[in-house]
Amino acid sequence: MATINDFKLVNLYSTELLKRIYSISQLNKLSESNQKRFGFYYLILQLTTGNTAADELERMIIDTDYCKIIRGVDNNDFGIDAVYIDEDDKRIVLYNFKFRESFSSKKGGKQGPILDSTKFLSMSLNGSFKDVDDSSSISKEKMEAIHEKIISDEIWNIELIVVSNENQSVDTNQPEINSLKRDYDVDIKPIVLDDIIGFLHNRNNEFSAKFIVDKESFLVYEEDSLSSAKSYLVKISVADLIRMTCSDKEQRDNYNYDTLEMIKDLKLEIGILYENVRGYLCNSKYNKNIIKTLSECPNKFFVFNNGVTITAKNVKAEPKNANKKYLFTLDNMQIVNGGQTLRSIYKFKEKEFDEEKLENSSVLVRIFKTEDNDELINEIAEYTNSQNSISDADLKSINKIQIKIEKFLFTQGIDYIRKSGDIGIDNKLKSQIGKEKLAQILYSYKGYPDRATNQKKKLFGIYYDEIFGEDVIEFDKLLELIKLYDKIETKYIELYGANEVYTQKVLYIIYLQSIRDDIETNIHLLERTLDTYRKDDDISKARKLIQKGFKEFLDTSLKTGTGTGTGKKSKNKLKSNKFPST
Repeated sequence: MATINDFKLVNLYSTELLKRIYSISQLNKLSESNQKRFGFYYLILQLTTGNTAADELERMIIDTDYCKIIRGVDNNDFGIDAVYIDEDDKRIVLYNFKFRESFSSKKGGKQGPILDSTKFLSMSLNGSFKDVDDSSSISKEKMEAIHEKIISDEIWNIELIVVSNENQSVDTNQPEINSLKRDYDVDIKPIVLDDIIGFLHNRNNEFSAKFIVDKESFLVYEEDSLSSAKSYLVKISVADLIRMTCSDKEQRDNYNYDTLEMIKDLKLEIGILYENVRGYLCNSKYNKNIIKTLSECPNKFFVFNNGVTITAKNVKAEPKNANKKYLFTLDNMQIVNGGQTLRSIYKFKEKEFDEEKLENSSVLVRIFKTEDNDELINEIAEYTNSQNSISDADLKSINKIQIKIEKFLFTQGIDYIRKSGDIGIDNKLKSQIGKEKLAQILYSYKGYPDRATNQKKKLFGIYYDEIFGEDVIEFDKLLELIKLYDKIETKYIELYGANEVYTQKVLYIIYLQSIRDDIETNIHLLERTLDTYRKDDDISKARKLIQKGFKEFLDTSLKTGTGTGTGKKSKNKLKSNKFPST
C-alpha cells in the first residue's frame, strides 16, 4: 500500500511537470494547492494517453475550477474533468479526478465520483446538450464531438477513468456502478495512488531475479561454440513468473519458497517493462482470453499463450542436484515482449487467487543474454514485437534514429519522450517533446500539415521514412523547428489569446513558414481562412482544420491573393540552407 512519501512524490512530479508547461508568471498566480492539483491533471493525462504535447493535454481539461482559474471562463463540467478522444483506436476516454491535499491511508473507495459522471454521459450520448447555454461552451463542444462519434457508423468504445491520489480503490462491481456500465456501455477503470506510483517508478533501476527448473524444462541455443551470447527457451510456472517480476527484490531472488500464498499480494515491478515497446499504458485492455485460460483451463496456458521475452545482460545457469535441476540468475533484466501477458496474469491473481490453478499453469519464456549490447536489446525488442498488433509509433520508439534524436535533444536540454507512458521528468532538462509531436512538426514543415493532423497514425507508418529517414533528418533543423513551434505559440497567444491556440493551428503556421517568413502575417491569414472556409456551416475552427478540403482551400487563397504575399513551397526535404529567421 502506498505511503505518505509516495503521496509526496506524486505531488512533486505534478508540480515539476507544471513548471515545464507554465511560465513563472502563470505559476505565481496559482496557490500551492492548485499547482499540485492542476499538475496532477497533466501528469495523469500524460501517463494514460501517451501524449506529451502540453497544449493538447490542456484542451482535454474541462474541469470547472480549471477553466475559471486558468482560462478565465465559466464552464459547468457536469461531473467530468477531462475528455480524450482517441481517433486511432476509436476510444472516448472520460476522466473524473479526486485530488486530496492531505494524505490518509484509509480514505477513498467511494462510488460518488463515478455516479457524478452520469449527467455528462447522458447528455453526450442522447444529444441533450443542445440546450446548454454559453456558460458551458467548453463542455458542450466535447459533448458535440462525442455525440458525433457515437451516432456514426464506426464502433467507438467509451471508458471512464476515475483517478484519485487516495489509497482505497472503488469497487466497480457495486449494483449502482454495474447499472451505469450496462446503461451507457462504458468501461470503468479506477486509478489510485498505488497505481500512479507504479507508473512513476524509476526506470533506471537494474533488476535481477532467480528461478530453478528441471533439466528437461529448458533448451539452450548458441550462435557458435566461441560465442558468449546464449539464448534459452524455458518452461516456467506462472507463479514463478509472478515472483520473478514483482516489486519485492527479496522475493525475486526467493526461488526456494514453500507456499504460493507468498505471491498473493505481490505487485508488478513496472520498471521491468521499460524496454517493452508497448510502454505501460494503463488504458490498455487486459486480454480477456488470457485471464479466461488461466481460470478455466490453466493446464493449457502454455499451449495457448505466446509467452514472454526477457533480455538480461548476464545469464547464469548453474547445475544443481546432480545436474537434475538448474538454477538461473538473470542480471539487469527487462521484459521486451509479453507485457500484456504479464499484466493479465497479475490481473488474474488479483481477481481470482487460486493456488491450484497458478501451480498447474506454465508459460514459455525466451531469455536472451545480451551483455552490454544495447543495440541487440533494441533489435530483439523490435523484431519480437513486430509480429504482434502494436502501433507503428510504439514499434518505432526503439528505432536507431529515435534513440539518436533522444541523445541529441538531451544535449540541448530537451527531454525527448519516445516511449508511450514515459513522462520523462528530469530536473536537469528545461523542456520536453514527444516523438509524435516532433513528427507532426517535421511533416508540416515539409508541406503536409493536413496529414500531420488527420493521419497521425501513419506518421510512424507509411510516412516514417519521409520524416525520419537517415538521408532526410538534420538534427540542427530539429532544434530550430522546435523553437519555431514555441515562437508561433507565443505570438498566437499575444494576438488572439490562449484559448484560441492549439496544435493544429500551430502546425499550419509552420507549413506557411515554409512558404514565407512572417509569423504574424501567417497567423492572421490562417484565422481569415478559417472564418471563410465553410462559413455557413455550424462547425468549430478545430473541426474545420481536420476537414480534408481545408488545406486545398488555404493553398487556393494564397494563389489567388486572398492572403498577402506569395512564395514557392519548400521541397519535400529539409534542406541544409539557413532556416528562415523568426
